[in-house]
Amino acid sequence: MTASDQPVERGRGAGSRGSQVYRALLERIRCGELEPGTRMREEDVAKLLDVSRTPVREALGRLQARGLIENANGGLAIVKLNRPQAMELYAMRANLEGAAARFAAENASAGEVAGLKHVCGLFSNYQGNATDFAKVNKVFHEAIYEATHNRYLIKMLEDLNDSLALLRDTTFSVPGRAEAAKIEHENIYKAIEKGNADQAEQAARLHIDNARNARLQLLFAID
Repeated sequence: MTASDQPVERGRGAGSRGSQVYRALLERIRCGELEPGTRMREEDVAKLLDVSRTPVREALGRLQARGLIENANGGLAIVKLNRPQAMELYAMRANLEGAAARFAAENASAGEVAGLKHVCGLFSNYQGNATDFAKVNKVFHEAIYEATHNRYLIKMLEDLNDSLALLRDTTFSVPGRAEAAKIEHENIYKAIEKGNADQAEQAARLHIDNARNARLQLLFAID
């Protein structure tokens, strides 16, 4: 289904054509279909999504305002993050994921704890490639976000994770990273289950610090 197949409302609301194009492009960035450095020409996007150039222009403006596309060689392109930018993202991610684990330990319902246990088990027992590990990992973290009961923190994490999607590859391609993450997830889950906010935050921050170190290996291996 293309963006033009959806019911359209005038203006810039959630159902507007511009919003539909924005969400379509954002999802392609999130899944890696639109890679860093990809040129974003209005006419190409309009043809891809079967829409006029006006909503494309609006969508590209929103993506640029969020720092996901940038001016490059006289046009627009998906942002390519450098090493300092990547480290800034991981520094912020450690803070936000730590806060999410803390809030989850304080606010999670019995059902949410049970759901988190299930997803933690899925990750621990999973056997697959690095890309699929990353997908299961995403579900685990989203289960924590849901348990925070804090819509503002969730919005900040969504924005951050969209920026992280601009980084190539996944840290689970680093040898040993997936196995280490299984232990780290278990530690986060147990702290949340016990309602120990300090321990949950500490475990989550350590998890992201280790992910950052794996990311550094990838960044320096690319050159």
